Amino acid sequence: QVQLVESGGGLVQPGGSLRLSCAASGSRFVIYTMGWYRQAPGKQRELVATITPGGSTDYVDSVKGRFTISRDSAKSTVHLQMNGLKPEDTAVYYCNGKDPIIRRDYWGQGTQVTVSS
Repeated sequence: QVQLVESGGGLVQPGGSLRLSCAASGSRFVIYTMGWYRQAPGKQRELVATITPGGSTDYVDSVKGRFTISRDSAKSTVHLQMNGLKPEDTAVYYCNGKDPIIRRDYWGQGTQVTVSS
């Protein structure tokens, strides 16, 4: 069973930075497309950023230029560097891994990010 464990959330002032990390168990990480989603209170979960096994990235428009997703296949870890944080970035952030062979999604438990003065 693959497990994804997030870390790095917290409280930060507007304009500040946080770095989220997601550590994956198992040996198939290198073939997963990894992503970060977020869910704010009363809203649907939305895709924030993705990174393919080859390193191609994609972002939702609202975070382009502020967030950067990266992966370290040697450590089976994916990161989300968040700069220029805004109150509207406040949400629970979830790590996601997609196995293309067995077509299965894996989710972490979520980490809270709160942007407030």
